[in-house]
Amino acid sequence: MAKPTVERAPKFEMSDFDFEHLGKYIKKYGPTDEHGRYLHWNLLKWRVPQAEAKDIWAAIKFQRTMQMKYINLLDDKGKLFSYTTPHSMEAKLHQIIKVAGGSVGAIAGNVASDSIQRKYLVSSLIMEEAITSAQLEGASTTREVAKKMLEEEREPDDEDERMIINNFLLLKYAEKVAKEPLSIDLILNFHRIATDKTTENNVVPGEFREDNDIFVEDDRGEIAHNPPSFNKIPERLQLLCDFANEEHSGVDGGKFIPPVIKAIIIHFMLGYEHPFRDGNGRTARSLFYWFMLKNEYDLFKYVSISKLLKDDPKGYGLSYLYTEKDQNDLTYFIDFQLDIILAAFNELQKYLKDKTDEFYQVVEILDNSQFSNLLNFVQKDLVKKGTKDPGRVFTVKETANSYAISENTARSYLNKLVTLKLLLRTKDGRTTLYFAPSDLKIRLKVKNV
Repeated sequence: MAKPTVERAPKFEMSDFDFEHLGKYIKKYGPTDEHGRYLHWNLLKWRVPQAEAKDIWAAIKFQRTMQMKYINLLDDKGKLFSYTTPHSMEAKLHQIIKVAGGSVGAIAGNVASDSIQRKYLVSSLIMEEAITSAQLEGASTTREVAKKMLEEEREPDDEDERMIINNFLLLKYAEKVAKEPLSIDLILNFHRIATDKTTENNVVPGEFREDNDIFVEDDRGEIAHNPPSFNKIPERLQLLCDFANEEHSGVDGGKFIPPVIKAIIIHFMLGYEHPFRDGNGRTARSLFYWFMLKNEYDLFKYVSISKLLKDDPKGYGLSYLYTEKDQNDLTYFIDFQLDIILAAFNELQKYLKDKTDEFYQVVEILDNSQFSNLLNFVQKDLVKKGTKDPGRVFTVKETANSYAISENTARSYLNKLVTLKLLLRTKDGRTTLYFAPSDLKIRLKVKNV
């Protein structure tokens, strides 16, 4: 039998703790190591003297247990899940809350008003998350092809493309129902959208699995997790809904759970329950977004979590395993996800900076041209895309989807660029095509074209 990817941590019971024997380790070791890492036994045992490893682990677990917060969710053996927030994790939470409470305009700089930035970016970045979430689940379609499909609302050619379309609709749905309480019907709706017209693992969209032949594999193809029995799914998911809907604001002496942590726990629990034959990961991630939007962390509309999970699928899987193999300590999964969120914010800032720099380059050219005051933000951005990619073809539908504007508005913007001779117009059957001329930069620089 193969050695498991993650060794189960030595069980800790507070009642068995020997203060006299282990007290010396408490002074030396805390809940995290000197770098702020919340290490599982699997990683810690190699970093300390082997003969003392279990004693050191017991001292670490003592300190973690003293800080542990328990939640009203149980594993399939009836044991509670819990988490702690060591100093290093509190620092990450502070950073996330500070950034997530801001606006896109504040992050991006003053290229345009915040409302325009939101319209300009939301569609593009939701598309990015939809694509990478599907790729995380195994879809092989390239990003460029997938984005063009979403922009043009083209029908998918295969199941990989269908998964991407579904993910896009899933994120839009999460935004639409952000104010609704979590219910089993809502979870089923998320899943129905995620798996519509797909056939992987004989999935039935919007229906729970009806047997126990589904399990989660690790990166080596070994069974890493057997989810709770299918006949307990409705009961257990109702408990998850109750947890999601319960007030945890800390007001009037009640329990406080930071919304980011609560969203991550909901994400974890849907994966743990694994109630569907397929689409569990996509449904779990959509519930994370739903809860963040519910708590008015609107910046999460623009953050691609899946892009980074796709880059570290092993770390994602291990964070689940560490929790299961250390007495349901959710801190491992929460800490991993906080790192992912912070990295996603950094990616967002880089993306916005690149887009801002590109935009300013075209604005500088436009400011010295006859078109300086004739174009709005969207038209300037279309010109930017055309200068970057001569010959690029635009359509009314694609432009409307990219900038969250109506097709009539998109058509008027494109036609004005044709009138100014910054785009050329042709027909492909009944569809009007607008394309960037190869000499667009020259046209911008001369007074009369």
